[in-house]
Amino acid sequence: MNDEIILSARGLHKSFHKDRNEVPVLRGLDLEVTPGVVTALVGRSGSGKSTLMHLLASLDQPDRGEIYFGNERIDNASRPRRDFYRNREIGIIFQFYHLLPELSAVENVLAPMMIGQSAWSYFRHRKEARLRAEAMLDRVGLLHRATHRPAEMSGGEMQRAAIARALMTDPRLLLADEPTGNLDTETGLDILKLLTELNQLDGLSILMITHDDSIAAGADVCHRMQDGQLQINPAQPNFQVADNRIPA
Repeated sequence: MNDEIILSARGLHKSFHKDRNEVPVLRGLDLEVTPGVVTALVGRSGSGKSTLMHLLASLDQPDRGEIYFGNERIDNASRPRRDFYRNREIGIIFQFYHLLPELSAVENVLAPMMIGQSAWSYFRHRKEARLRAEAMLDRVGLLHRATHRPAEMSGGEMQRAAIARALMTDPRLLLADEPTGNLDTETGLDILKLLTELNQLDGLSILMITHDDSIAAGADVCHRMQDGQLQINPAQPNFQVADNRIPA
């Protein structure tokens, strides 16, 4: 693992087809993410932020270009390797949570362990896995809702459950796609404070995309997406919040 760069993208191109027209979204984009910092990608709706996040999470593949996790190229790796990368080495949280509605909060948090192990291995270690899932819920302040299903939880509680799920396998990098975009201001502020704690106390590297300049300005490094590429801007220290307001 490269100690100076945890995730990098080189010359990414990605286009989509609408009817007979090709719509370019990413045009030779370069990105480097440094361990232990909060990196923000900011841009207007439709600027390609989510497309980039899907590529970095190996949920999709670029038309051209390369993506590296440390020194290992990920974008052209085998499907099992990319599945392992998503399941164990990174955590992903989404704007709309993507919790399984039929499962309780603790069962949703357990999902990465269920998926990443054989049935026999999970059965053998299910007690330890359950204890870790409960510890992750406690870490995000949601242990008291462990047995509740998503329909019984608020938006902020569902996002906390999603964060706990993303932390379940102790990832080195958290990818956060509009983590406050579906929340009211006060609840969004609580989620930002939680992400700050994970970065400052646990050393978790975070790459977050947002359309909100005030949120992006609180990151260590801020990249603005424009014309399918990134512009790098200096940013303030991590999410310095006060007076119950998202930083301006």
